[in-house]
Amino acid sequence: MRIKSSVVSQSGFFDLAKRPFGALSKMVGRVVLAGAIASAAFAAPAFAASAYANPKYSGIVGDAKTGKILYGEDADELRYPASLTKMMTLYLTFEALEAGRITKSTPIPFSKNASAEPPSKLGVRAGQSITVEQAILSLVTRSANDASTALGEFLGGSEPRFARMMTNKARALGMTRTTYRNANGLPNPEQRTTARDQARLGLALRQHFPQYYDYFSTRSFQFGKQTIGNHNRLLGNVRGVDGIKTGYTRASGFNLVTSAQLEGRSIVAVVMGGTSGASRDAQMRRLVAKYMPSASRRGDGNLIAETKSAPVPAEETEVASTAPVAEAPIVAAAASKHDLPNTGPVPDFRYNGESNSSVQMAYAGNKRASDNPVLSPKIVPNTLDAQSVKLRQPVAAGMVDAQITNSVPKKAAAAAKAEPAEVAKAEPMPAQPQGWVIQIGATPDKDQAMTLLGNAKDKGGKALSNATPFTVAFGQVYRARFGGFDDQNAAVNACKALKKKGISCWASQQ
Repeated sequence: MRIKSSVVSQSGFFDLAKRPFGALSKMVGRVVLAGAIASAAFAAPAFAASAYANPKYSGIVGDAKTGKILYGEDADELRYPASLTKMMTLYLTFEALEAGRITKSTPIPFSKNASAEPPSKLGVRAGQSITVEQAILSLVTRSANDASTALGEFLGGSEPRFARMMTNKARALGMTRTTYRNANGLPNPEQRTTARDQARLGLALRQHFPQYYDYFSTRSFQFGKQTIGNHNRLLGNVRGVDGIKTGYTRASGFNLVTSAQLEGRSIVAVVMGGTSGASRDAQMRRLVAKYMPSASRRGDGNLIAETKSAPVPAEETEVASTAPVAEAPIVAAAASKHDLPNTGPVPDFRYNGESNSSVQMAYAGNKRASDNPVLSPKIVPNTLDAQSVKLRQPVAAGMVDAQITNSVPKKAAAAAKAEPAEVAKAEPMPAQPQGWVIQIGATPDKDQAMTLLGNAKDKGGKALSNATPFTVAFGQVYRARFGGFDDQNAAVNACKALKKKGISCWASQQ
């Protein structure tokens, strides 16, 4: 009989995910042995006894600020994700929103395949459509399988192709043992993950998309004549819990990923393989209550690097369930079976002072298999000419604008190309502000982002007098941010001051 350990590791939250599988197996073996020795001297926690008796069970609790493991049980064993799959579907949806490939009002058509998915579902008929925002809300509340498939087909051209995008993104985020085969989590023996990987994804959603993360705390939403409630029973019932997703199939058992923030502490916890929804929720309550006080108030929470959009394979090739997915050449996939728009949607900018005049859609030349820009993973060379030149400009150490940014001005880039020896001697690039920041917008042009920051600083007055404006390139857009705040309260207060001036913003840790 296999002896189980109540603590996987007290080292970094994601250390094991970064190591080769052979080394991982040895480390897990040592940890299991240590757990066996410890259990001989100390009784296991009472709350874990029922979990140990369940062979499907796995769980993990990590400090979301420092990355330290606070609790682990079979955290690296393969499990079925069930509807936790929709977290990745939403990650790629948020990424497309951020890049301006879609907007919240973009219509999502339902194919016969999507409409025929089994419950839970919205029940939208084939040929009809809903908006992106309605699809998001249906995933975080009802966990609608039909809406999830429709999103995947729209963003990827087909659900199998979208599943490969999901697996590629998983690898990019360090989810080394996760493979996706569909967008909704319905049973598929090759769709596997681990508790640790799901914790990484939960952290990535909160860290990378703070402007969309509040969707996960939605208690209910109105769809037609229906009022659809959230399956997550911990929302509003457990102090500090702010999301994020439940899941269940007969093979997986009852799954739950939870994020909680309380009194300056923050954790992400995962429970997989519960024998019932009630027992799963009770286990999560115990984990939050026991380990939240052990979490640190220090640490910036910047644990998972932001990555570019997942590359889209050009061919319908199979992907090994445990092997990384190789990046494909920049070619488009076969044309979608859906009648998708031939002109890319122009993003509805969220902030006053922004303009969409710089968003040009031109797809002549450099012909792809599909002209559908929704399926295009990168900027077409002859589209957004002025912006794409900047996005492709090489970054030279020490060559930065007067204001902190992670892009390189044209003159500096030219100098770097002309005098490489001098660049090698240049001073290191100044670090971006860490800790609490506020973001006021995202545009496809860095200069426009800096203009937004300038206008906001003029209107912000004393609240932004000591703040540092900077941009962060993420995929095809530049995020406009202010840093230099002492703590969360300072950032939130500055954001409130901007909102009074008509400038939307949100505060988050970088």
